[in-house]
Amino acid sequence: MATGGLVRLTGSGLGCPTWPKCTDASLVTVPAQGYHGVIEFANRLLTFVLFVIAVAMLITAARKRGAPRELRILWPSIVLFLGIPAQAVLGGFTVWSKLNPWFVGAHFILSGIMIVVATILVWRVYRPEPQVVPALAYSLSPAIWGLGVVAVVIGVMVTGAGPHAGDAQSVRNGLDLAVWEHYHSYPAYLLLLVTLVQNVVLYRADRAENGERGRSLPARIARWLLLVLIAQAAVGVAQARLGVPATLVEIHMLLASCLISLITFDYLANRVK
Repeated sequence: MATGGLVRLTGSGLGCPTWPKCTDASLVTVPAQGYHGVIEFANRLLTFVLFVIAVAMLITAARKRGAPRELRILWPSIVLFLGIPAQAVLGGFTVWSKLNPWFVGAHFILSGIMIVVATILVWRVYRPEPQVVPALAYSLSPAIWGLGVVAVVIGVMVTGAGPHAGDAQSVRNGLDLAVWEHYHSYPAYLLLLVTLVQNVVLYRADRAENGERGRSLPARIARWLLLVLIAQAAVGVAQARLGVPATLVEIHMLLASCLISLITFDYLANRVK
């Protein structure tokens, strides 16, 4: 997701103007495409690295399918294996549409879904011991996950209205950037507040249980989630006030990737037994 953002923010979205080839005559980038072609083609090559990892994971999961608990890692491995070529094809439609912002947004959303599945896979591979959490922390986790999804989806729409189209000739989605920045901030700030409450609840529960201050796995995950949200809020405010500089947009996208994983981990730590 971070390298995909770099492609867009450097104006390299059409560095390879065709798909699956980079140009009509070449599978790889050519000097005429300049550094934009290098950046876009490098991002495409990363797909093959991910695919090799996904194949290795799928083979490992399939070989262990006889064990009931190991079967739980097979389906997310299959989803990730299928998601990578699906992402490549969606990227092709994005190029063919000359970076239509709705295709670009769908590209990001599919990446987010794959991060959710990858997070579930990591959880099931390591199999942390279930821990008892307070009822309020248990109840807040679905709200955290839901608010996180809403904030990310609206953020994608805001990106489609912003100045970084990926190419000088690409159109934007027509939404009012200033207005939708506010729409994006409402669920984001509410998410920050709910996560703060959950952190307090988990911290107090840990302290009352064994005197340890927020060292349980749910508390540690919630704490990391809170820190990422604070950083994300600071970057978002700076973006809006500084005219959406590309560097801050890239940081915002990277933090959004971390946020997607952390809200999923938070749900798993507090709800899955």
